[in-house]
Amino acid sequence: MSFARQIFISYAHLDNQPLSADQAGWVSLFHTTLQTLLSQRLGAPVDIWRDDKLHGNDVFADEIIDQLAGTALFVSILTPRYLKSEWCAKEIRSFCQRAEAEHSLVVDNKARIIKVLKLPIDTEQSLPAAVGQLLGYEFYEIDDDHTPRELDPAYGDKPRQAFLRRANKLAWDLAAQLTALQHRTPHPDTDAANDPAPKPAVFLAECSRDRREARDCIATELACCGYSVLPDQRLPDDEDEYLAAVDALLERCVLAVHVIGSSYGRVPDGDRQQSVVVLQNEIAAARSCRTGLRRVIWLPAGLASPQPAQQAFIDALHDDASLQVGADLVSGDLETAKAAIHAALKPPEPEPAAPAAGSAARVHLLCDAADRKAVVPLIKQLRGHGLDVSLPVFVGDAAQVREANRQLALDCDAILLYYGAGDEAWKFHQQNDLRKLQGSPRERPLRASLTLLADPPSDDKDILQALAAPDVIDALAGIGEATLAPLFAALAGDPPR
Repeated sequence: MSFARQIFISYAHLDNQPLSADQAGWVSLFHTTLQTLLSQRLGAPVDIWRDDKLHGNDVFADEIIDQLAGTALFVSILTPRYLKSEWCAKEIRSFCQRAEAEHSLVVDNKARIIKVLKLPIDTEQSLPAAVGQLLGYEFYEIDDDHTPRELDPAYGDKPRQAFLRRANKLAWDLAAQLTALQHRTPHPDTDAANDPAPKPAVFLAECSRDRREARDCIATELACCGYSVLPDQRLPDDEDEYLAAVDALLERCVLAVHVIGSSYGRVPDGDRQQSVVVLQNEIAAARSCRTGLRRVIWLPAGLASPQPAQQAFIDALHDDASLQVGADLVSGDLETAKAAIHAALKPPEPEPAAPAAGSAARVHLLCDAADRKAVVPLIKQLRGHGLDVSLPVFVGDAAQVREANRQLALDCDAILLYYGAGDEAWKFHQQNDLRKLQGSPRERPLRASLTLLADPPSDDKDILQALAAPDVIDALAGIGEATLAPLFAALAGDPPR
């Protein structure tokens, strides 16, 4: 597609009045910052047009019409004044009408109208219907007294930094969209068949306001790596419609990322009265059970909430395996979360050939690092029966260690949880991680998942010993042939279907 210029900024002139005489207006600052950042992202000067004349009672100028006709992207700076401006309404409607007539308002699932919210707006009824469904870039924050405030350097260094971060996110997104539009222009010396295949989509779940900055950082990095980030449109306010929309988006994605904050978040209109954060996690967990969708849940270390409903959800994410299905539960800082996301997006290794008939069965011996010497006799005994034995990875980059242990647990015929030096909390988390893998695709059918009780004794082990559950092997008195009989029997039988 060919355009005379790249971006048209639509704004109300009242919103460009500076807070003091020695400062530039907010729109002028936005224009200059975006032009610099976007030019750097594209590697060439970018053409951004903004009408800086006072209109008064002027008629809708032919110059505006001409500029709109040849513009790739229309950036509207939305404020209460914008919605009351007849001139602004004409600009955005004229752009929509022209683009819709050319069937180009949305190209490759990306709208050519971009909403920048300088301040919150109560309604968008005066805007074209297609615009109301779009997500916007928020350039304001809510103060502690619940008062909105635009991100303006006049308010201090912290708002200035936030302004630059939001402008950087917008510049990266616009650069990607402009590049995509340019590539749609036919070039005789370009073979479309040689274009690299587009990367898959990632569902980046909505989050509460206190985690939006971190979510924006993740979205920007994913976009810079070529991934499509969903949702890319405003989701419905009705609960039933919201659930259906989220499930449809997840169907298009290879990974779901959930950023958990201290606030409960927005609650759709419906009977359940649960926040979008809770609902999205529930839908993604269900889809993971059905299709093996991979997920990352980021719970920053020490996260707590003053809101009872959100604290209950945080506790449940730690303790309820049904909420963690298919998920890598990550704590730590933003970089730790991003590392886990990239590990989850790493292309799977080529599927190995099926084990030949008579080849050794594989047992993954899950133990605490302190048990590595204690399990040596057990490993020898298992290998004496012709079994291939693997141990967890304990040292290395946290994300790589997590991924390696995940693969070991999926690429085996049996899992033997060695309950020795690890305490009750260790055993609980290991079993919880194994339950989360139940919805993941496996290279081999899992024939057995057993817990082996080993020294030192403890009250918890005494209880498990007394219960004599079929998936518990009592080796507190020593490990012999009879002790390991349940494992050998499971490996000798037909695999479960």
